[in-house]
Amino acid sequence: MSNRAEQPPGKEQEQLFVQFLVFRGEGAWRRLPPEERERGRAAFLEAVETSDLTTYGYGLVGLKAGADLLLWRLAPSLDALQESASRLLRTGLGRYLTVEHALTGLMRPSQYVRRPTPQEQGMLVPDRKRYLIVYPFVKTAEWYLLSRDARQGMMNEHIRVGHRFPAVRQLLAYSFGLDDQEFIVAYETDDLKAFQDLVMALRETEARRYTLRDTPIFTAIHRPLEEALALLG
Repeated sequence: MSNRAEQPPGKEQEQLFVQFLVFRGEGAWRRLPPEERERGRAAFLEAVETSDLTTYGYGLVGLKAGADLLLWRLAPSLDALQESASRLLRTGLGRYLTVEHALTGLMRPSQYVRRPTPQEQGMLVPDRKRYLIVYPFVKTAEWYLLSRDARQGMMNEHIRVGHRFPAVRQLLAYSFGLDDQEFIVAYETDDLKAFQDLVMALRETEARRYTLRDTPIFTAIHRPLEEALALLG
């Protein structure tokens, strides 16, 4: 895992792209001889470790149909993300992986938060929580036709609810103009019940009525990448 793309919280951010790549593994991979699979996994791991990107691995095997591996990647440019993905897909393992979802966005300061708290900045530090929940997010057109004050008031309520659950860290990446969704929403926690309690509370806020789409949802388990690759077989 390379950490060169990370930026410490509190410093002014340079351009930083965020991407969540979701792979589906082919059944033919598990039928290969063990030695060939071992070489294929090693080549994939080496392609990640020699990259200038920051990459975190997550297992999805058995948790969602058509999804087996998730890579959370941070990079200074879209070019770097593309070139790295190409190298991964050319490895022995990569030839048996299909990219099912690629959520890409930019980190930008929130227009609704003046001083981000450690809870909102925590996902850009190196230590990872056990579980990652990530999904694309789209607001309705009506949301953007509201006044700035009306939107700020609803977001203040949304933020207050979030702060009631300090065990859940959050990240928001901006995708509008770059990808199908407007935002990528990601959460980290060691306590999935606390996260579900947060979701239940947010469903009752006024801003919820302006949500157009927030699926598919990927709930993944953070593992050392070598371990996440071993789960593929």
